[in-house]
Amino acid sequence: MYEQHFGLSERPFSLSPEPRFLYLSRHHEMALTSLEYGFAGGALITLLTGEVGCGKTTLVRHFVAGLDPAVSVGVISHTHRGSGKLLQWVAMAFGVTPRRQDVASVYQAFTAHLDSLVAGGKRLMLIVDEAQNLGLSRLEELRVLSNVNDSRTLAFQLVLVGQPELRTTLRRPKLRQLAQRVGADYHLGTLSRDETREYVRHRIQLTGGSPCLFSVGAIDVAHLHSGGVPRLVNQLCDTALVYAFAEQRFDVDAALMEQVVNDRAAGGIFPDATGRHPRLRRLVGE
Repeated sequence: MYEQHFGLSERPFSLSPEPRFLYLSRHHEMALTSLEYGFAGGALITLLTGEVGCGKTTLVRHFVAGLDPAVSVGVISHTHRGSGKLLQWVAMAFGVTPRRQDVASVYQAFTAHLDSLVAGGKRLMLIVDEAQNLGLSRLEELRVLSNVNDSRTLAFQLVLVGQPELRTTLRRPKLRQLAQRVGADYHLGTLSRDETREYVRHRIQLTGGSPCLFSVGAIDVAHLHSGGVPRLVNQLCDTALVYAFAEQRFDVDAALMEQVVNDRAAGGIFPDATGRHPRLRRLVGE
């Protein structure tokens, strides 16, 4: 609704995970390097964790877009503990449709599909997003499934993506065999204050806007109360543009961003990183 007013080609702070908007902070660059190393180095399992809203899915999509076409990628992103056998979801992720749905038939169909791809010079990569929801038994299923590599050249790799509690689960004694197969891992951190400034300007410039659309003070207010979590920065900046449009302004300053944070916090939903109702200081010049 405000794009034309600010000369933007589209909304710069959409919450959907768009790889073309990826901003490579120090943490994001290291995470991407870990994913690339895990793939190229032949890691059976690569692990990527991070807090909610830190950009894990966006980063993984960027990584997948850069893979060689010889890699067949399957993605599972909506499983939970009560959604049936994980092997069925794996088969679906790669477009395998066995005639029967018993475990033996699904496994046979999947391995036949794997063998046909390997014969054609391809390999498979399974990405499991929100893997913290799988639970012990599902994660153990993945370990067993990784055994398909035992009698052949590495042909099947796993990437587990999840929230910090996934690491806690993997430290459980029952999953030590799975944990020992993790060949590369990284925990994705939040943006620093300087990175948040660069992040906001990056997204504005990608959509054709002025890099001065948000003042330094406004971005610092957003960083303080988002904790540097990209998704929360997006929420605050998007709302700030709505407020500025409503007032027919062409910039966002610290005072306007303070108003946005206060209004969002008053609704009781926005997870203010300061842990308090925002009675904000002016950050201009800090």
